[in-house]
Amino acid sequence: MTAQVTTAEPVREGATPPSPGASRDRWWSRWPAWSGYLAALWSLLYGAAGLYWAAGGAGYPFAKVADDRASASLLEPSRAEIIGPVIAAVGAAGVVAGVLMARGLGKGRARTWLLAYGWTSACVMAFAVPDYSLLGLLVFAPLLVVFAFTGIPGPQDGVGDVLYWHRGNLIIIFVGGLLWAAATLAYQWRTANRCTACGRAPHGAARWTTPEATRRWGRWAVYTAALSSIPYDFTRLAWYFGWPLGITRPFLKDMQETPGMLEIGLGLGLLSTAGGFLTHGLISRWGEVWPRWVWWKAGKRIHPLTAVIPATTVALVLVPGGLMNARHVTAEMWGANGPGILWTVWGLALGAATLAYHLRRRSACGRCGRA
Repeated sequence: MTAQVTTAEPVREGATPPSPGASRDRWWSRWPAWSGYLAALWSLLYGAAGLYWAAGGAGYPFAKVADDRASASLLEPSRAEIIGPVIAAVGAAGVVAGVLMARGLGKGRARTWLLAYGWTSACVMAFAVPDYSLLGLLVFAPLLVVFAFTGIPGPQDGVGDVLYWHRGNLIIIFVGGLLWAAATLAYQWRTANRCTACGRAPHGAARWTTPEATRRWGRWAVYTAALSSIPYDFTRLAWYFGWPLGITRPFLKDMQETPGMLEIGLGLGLLSTAGGFLTHGLISRWGEVWPRWVWWKAGKRIHPLTAVIPATTVALVLVPGGLMNARHVTAEMWGANGPGILWTVWGLALGAATLAYHLRRRSACGRCGRA
């Protein structure tokens, strides 16, 4: 049995209803309606690719290749004749599930299975399969423009030696995970009779989402996120000053003999420390009103998305990087990957802190009128 759930949203009594189409003028405000179809389309295309690789097609992105063209994905190395059919089957199931979610179909056990498929797909694609490539791309994005002209420190000849197909494929899978997260969240809200724009229920906000509650658990999330970065920062600082903390001396010597390598490590450590400091803005007044040291905007209100978008982006790319480090840490070289395991804790805590900030600062919904 399936049932179609209406997408109409009730307006809170006493609230001024939004003008017709007010929340639908911008295409991104319609994400609950189109995210399911996009997830289904992504599944169709990637599933077809899996069928192509299973049949012996070229370009299988998890094949064993030379180290300088490989990724650290959970699926690499693997054989196309084994993984290809799995990709095709999961893709076929995704097409069906995506369309059902987009149309708001399913109740009872069918709804439970759809939600389980959607959230499992989102987590596996966004967190388990990728490696640290997304985090590296985010951190080095400004430098990649420079490296395109100056070259990259180390054995690489150019940007093409960093952004190759095996890594590009992981970005595609990560995007698929985000699409499935959006589609599943929209479906979960819609079939629970919640507003598909803000997620609020007709009976009012849950106790853990109140401003008082979010200040409480959001503070602990911020502290956890900030502390999680310290081991990584400390090891990179130690290497820069010649202390082989958690690595072998020959490895440290190789880095010292590679122009710019230790400086990049130090820069990443300092950037991580700065990120931990900025995280405190999620629970501080200077995270809501521009402080005096941002003189051109001092005293003006900070739009919530100014903090939510970058913080969410960083949180999402930290988690797969941390899980990758957990798969590659060794006793002799624990300093190389061990501190990075805490990126998973950092990402989850930063995500929780960002959610608390969003819940605390959100205004009444322009679609349902609930506050």
